[in-house]
Amino acid sequence: MKKFLHTLLFLILSLGSAWAQQMDSSALHLAFQSNLEQELWAQGQQEPLQLFKAVDPIPDANSAEWQEIVKVLADKKAKTNNDYKFIRTLFQKTHKKLLKNYKQHSTFNAMLTEGDFDCVSGSAALGLLLKEFGYDFDIIETDYHVFIMVNLDGKNIILESTLPIGGLISKTSEVQAYLDSYKPKENATLSSMNTRIGNSEADISDNSIFRKVNLTQLAGLLYYNDGIFEFNSQQYKSAADQLLKAYELYKSDRIAGLMELSEDLASGKKLIASQD
Repeated sequence: MKKFLHTLLFLILSLGSAWAQQMDSSALHLAFQSNLEQELWAQGQQEPLQLFKAVDPIPDANSAEWQEIVKVLADKKAKTNNDYKFIRTLFQKTHKKLLKNYKQHSTFNAMLTEGDFDCVSGSAALGLLLKEFGYDFDIIETDYHVFIMVNLDGKNIILESTLPIGGLISKTSEVQAYLDSYKPKENATLSSMNTRIGNSEADISDNSIFRKVNLTQLAGLLYYNDGIFEFNSQQYKSAADQLLKAYELYKSDRIAGLMELSEDLASGKKLIASQD
């Protein structure tokens, strides 16, 4: 069975890589769920915040809450010249006002309206706020997790959105230990194509992905998570639609692979892999 799963994964990744090489983004026909999603998507080309709000959109999804935290932080920023102190305040205020309940597969809108978040939507909130105040930071994508690394005065600071207490890591040795825990293992491969990023039960012992993504690509991962949810619910057409939007934002082989599989399943095709 394990050999079959590895064979299946290899075929999916191979299909995704071949499909991605042939894909012309100008020929994409995106299937939006509503006019609101299409409007937010268009706005998101200039303002990444809107791309995150486009995933499973909610009319007027608590924009006041977002504007309030920006204002609160702007007031705090005006009163201090200590960047580390401000970043700590940003981390704490974000948890207090936005990141209230960790829940897998939580969209950005669920965070704004209910306080539900996962590592993708939580890192999106932190990243957007860091960008708002002009900080240099990296968003790190791993197999099943996303986190923020702030570059401050030549030092790295980890912002782990899923840990309200202890999630701001600044001690050099602890930062290095944290990064080492996610560094790819030699010859490791992605163990599952349809495990959502942020799944607390995922096996992270053999990481295969460790790369920097920008905010637009992170929005792609939010769409990817939504596509996985639809795929696991056997809604293959909806999965393919969401994954196509994910790929438009982030040209990733794993997104392309799962999208092609979803399209095949939606059209009745079957992927045949040897169990020998």
